[in-house]
Amino acid sequence: MNAGYSEEIVEVIRNFLIEDDWKFEFDEERGIFRFGVAIESKLKHLRYFVPVRSDAYTVYAISPIEADSDDKDVIREMAEFICRANYGLRNGNFELDVTDGEIRYKTFVDCDGIIPTEEIIKGSIIIPSVMFDRYAPGMLDVMFKGATAEEAISKCE
Repeated sequence: MNAGYSEEIVEVIRNFLIEDDWKFEFDEERGIFRFGVAIESKLKHLRYFVPVRSDAYTVYAISPIEADSDDKDVIREMAEFICRANYGLRNGNFELDVTDGEIRYKTFVDCDGIIPTEEIIKGSIIIPSVMFDRYAPGMLDVMFKGATAEEAISKCE
């Protein structure tokens, strides 16, 4: 018995990860994949978790570095940076947890009535790392160099 997730969606995600030689874990009880990926930016590594539901799955890639939640100026600039980065993005978005400073990128795949293809799965997993590669320099400038959101986003775009 599972926690209300689609065995078919799990199977195609698992097959993609195996065929593409990813090292991963799958929580059978909760329906969640967990793995990591190395990226080109100064962040070096992202943690992924992929909860599967009965008709969808979501890919979350989490930055190893958090914004200092005790520094309200940094949180305010990071929130503005995230808003600026998200504007116009088509496949997912950044999220900032202002209570603890966690930064993550999310892609959502609606599978209502379909089983996702390998191309869909690959895109949903690769897009977060590409977005972190692109936007991490600006995030780090906000967090550690005192850059404004506007200055930092111009560096990325």
